[in-house]
Amino acid sequence: MVRLPYLIALSTLFSYGLLFAFGQMRDFFRKLIDLSKSTSEDLKGYAPICLGLEDFYTRRLYLRIQDCFSRPIASAPDAWFDVVERYSNDNNKTLHRTSNTTKCLNLGSYNYLGFAAADEYCTPRVIESLKKYSPSTCSARVDGGTTNLHTELEELVARFVGKPGAILFGMGYVTNSAIIPALLGKGGLIISDSLNHNSIVNGARGSSASVRVFQHNCPSHLEEVLREQIAEGQPRTHRPWKKIIVIVEGIYSMEGELCKLPEIIAVCKKYKAYTYLDEAHSIGAVGKSGRGVCELLGVDTDDVDIMMGTFTKSFGSCGGYIAASKDIIQYLKHTCAAHLYATSMSPPAVQQVISAIKVILGEDGSSRGAQKLARIRENSNFFRSELQKMGFEVLGDNDSPVMPIMLYNPAKIPAFSRECLRQDVAVVTVAFPATPLLLARARICISASHSREDLMKGLEVISKVGDLVGIKYFPAEPPKCVEESEKALSLKRKAVDPLETLGQYNHVFCPL
Repeated sequence: MVRLPYLIALSTLFSYGLLFAFGQMRDFFRKLIDLSKSTSEDLKGYAPICLGLEDFYTRRLYLRIQDCFSRPIASAPDAWFDVVERYSNDNNKTLHRTSNTTKCLNLGSYNYLGFAAADEYCTPRVIESLKKYSPSTCSARVDGGTTNLHTELEELVARFVGKPGAILFGMGYVTNSAIIPALLGKGGLIISDSLNHNSIVNGARGSSASVRVFQHNCPSHLEEVLREQIAEGQPRTHRPWKKIIVIVEGIYSMEGELCKLPEIIAVCKKYKAYTYLDEAHSIGAVGKSGRGVCELLGVDTDDVDIMMGTFTKSFGSCGGYIAASKDIIQYLKHTCAAHLYATSMSPPAVQQVISAIKVILGEDGSSRGAQKLARIRENSNFFRSELQKMGFEVLGDNDSPVMPIMLYNPAKIPAFSRECLRQDVAVVTVAFPATPLLLARARICISASHSREDLMKGLEVISKVGDLVGIKYFPAEPPKCVEESEKALSLKRKAVDPLETLGQYNHVFCPL
């Protein structure tokens, strides 16, 4: 969790206060000037889509910096990609694309293992599947939308994550928002982490179950909530809950933190609650063989009742999955609306995932999958440690490829994003309502496709922009002399047993 210093909090609140005050003044004078034009006549009888503060925030804050968001690209989201240049003639109210592009270092895509670009093993097989099956089945899974590829991927995913069965969905977001209402109904209880993804929030709201929230990544508070809810029972009737499900994420996408899964599972076992794990950002990206946080943290997958994941990150495709017992999977195939009514996952996208998993498992006959997993871990830990040494406030844990850099002040959001783009580095900035108002940040995502030169280029630019914008909130570490470092390393090698030292270096640099 972020502990916001008082001075930064006050300056951020003051900045938003100035924006609010000047925005209200501009709106007041605009109304005086436009008295001859009736608002109702402009709308022609229709109610405005946005009202009150929502409309004010969109017009006076978001539109002014919307060039920092939704930037279109004109290439595959590899380590470097082409960003389409845009311009505006009305103070960013509308943006117009040009035919020009800028080649930028990609520090924003979820392409964790580098499969989103052309791959020597995946791409030819995807092209063949496109010729054989076409881009779409044009049907739901229960009608004519199930191919041999869908069945193969379900079996492969179940084997990969260590569950008896799996079911596929055409969209990662829908996997959560459609599955949760199918799992719980009236008389059920959902206990959700306070920082869970919006897809989980909408899925919980879409069910008729009761929803309670526990403090982010806090097993002790989860136990308090569980004990209280079990003692009280359902509202008004106080009958026992029919079903209780605790929902957490493997890696939290806006914080880069790993879930405290062992402790949470221990609490769920104690109170006989089901566990729902969202591994959208962790499956394929962490763990010795890419099997997610369960492998990384030493958790038996039998202790997780429902495992959810997406193919949109590490596997370079689209869609999502649910892995669970065969009974749960069979139940979902008969009750989940996303399986019954939505068009099935595109066959070429299915083939992409099949090929990517086989590369990760080494079933392509090479060691490229192991090399990618080692590289993403090494790149992530190197980039995070270097950012921290420079004095940035970086959230998250080691091994996580997601690393938010805190910006706080609203003026620093566009300043950081635009200046990085000017120096050919594309970053993603995140602000309210995706984050709390005072906790704006830039979210860096590292890929196995990044070389050490790419990372050094990104660090150099981010460091310069950080000095310019003023977001280095901690003192930077003094640079170490190379000769002293080499001398200390040689002394360490002499003082420590060679076999022990070799094991330490394998752990640090070659996590295989």
